Amino acid sequence: MIAKSIKGASPEEIKTELEASMADGFKPSLAIAFVSVKQDLHAICEILDEAGLAIFGATTNGGFMDEEVVLGEAAIMLLDMNQAYFQIYFEEYPLKNYREVAAGIAKKALKDFSNPAFLMAGSHMETDAEQLLFGFEDVIGKQVNIYGGMAGDDFSFTNQFVFTNTQESKRGVIVLAIDENKIKIRGRATCGWKAVGTERTVTKSDGNHVFTVDDVPVLDLTAKYGGLENITPENGGFSIEVAAQFPLQLQREVGDPVMRPGLLVDWSDHSFYCSGSVPQGSKVRFSLPPDFDVIDKVIKACEELKATEIEEADALVIFSCAGRYITLGPLIGDEIEGMRNVWDVPMVGMFSNAELARATGGNLEMHNLTTCCVVLKEK
Repeated sequence: MIAKSIKGASPEEIKTELEASMADGFKPSLAIAFVSVKQDLHAICEILDEAGLAIFGATTNGGFMDEEVVLGEAAIMLLDMNQAYFQIYFEEYPLKNYREVAAGIAKKALKDFSNPAFLMAGSHMETDAEQLLFGFEDVIGKQVNIYGGMAGDDFSFTNQFVFTNTQESKRGVIVLAIDENKIKIRGRATCGWKAVGTERTVTKSDGNHVFTVDDVPVLDLTAKYGGLENITPENGGFSIEVAAQFPLQLQREVGDPVMRPGLLVDWSDHSFYCSGSVPQGSKVRFSLPPDFDVIDKVIKACEELKATEIEEADALVIFSCAGRYITLGPLIGDEIEGMRNVWDVPMVGMFSNAELARATGGNLEMHNLTTCCVVLKEK
């Protein structure tokens, strides 16, 4: 299977890059398209559709192609995958019946493939992505092989979109099902944020709304551990930069902890809304701001994945948290380059609002501040 990555800051650039990629006889069948909301989405899809490409697409908080970060542009992976080896499903969930919708897609995939693996992207900030994952587990089982991320919108946190050739939705899901009897897929989700302090108990929460930890307002505890002063709405409030540096680490009985940064504060009681569910009674720890070590951990995780599960690759697809980009700044380029160098094949990626993958040694989870590296190799 041949893979090529292209990028462009306009539909015209995308068309030029696409034509150049096919000049040597390359005939792609599939486009994994990560596109800024600033771009003309319809025009880009029309170009890809006219070229005969099936589109798996999501809007982003920025993307990257091979070793280059692209902001406000489109980053697209072109693959000449046999059309019999994959299928794209597109569904909306206006009733917020995430688990039911996902289960329906899983049932369709099982009719098409005896052993399907999945890439998935969802849209809308309200979406409970873990319920999407559970829908696949309900039908296929706990062992289901699935990776993905939640669409972004260049950090505006207003409308995010998933899309295919002729459809788009700001409250929907797009799924790329791949016949794993023909294409090998392996992935690794890695965070690297270090925990600090003792385990504490979430004493009051409702879904992703965390009120108190050890009976103390969660914002007050976060400020204490971060050495933060004058955290008030008048002083800029609780910015996403602060959330990314001092997230909660939700402890799991099995596998690595998952990150739950606070994104929206309720100033009336100093509670905040996290990016994923934090059950009442669960155990959490706070985090230290990241250092260079978090990049090394991601690269080492990729090296371990290559050594133990998938030595050769045709293409890499990366879902990396937008919080990593905010926190690491220009150093994010070192992480991207390091991942690509492990297999040295074409790569495309997006900065997502959440990452979907199996926790190391654990269950399928919605992650934050995490990099999910997905490796594809035709058998």
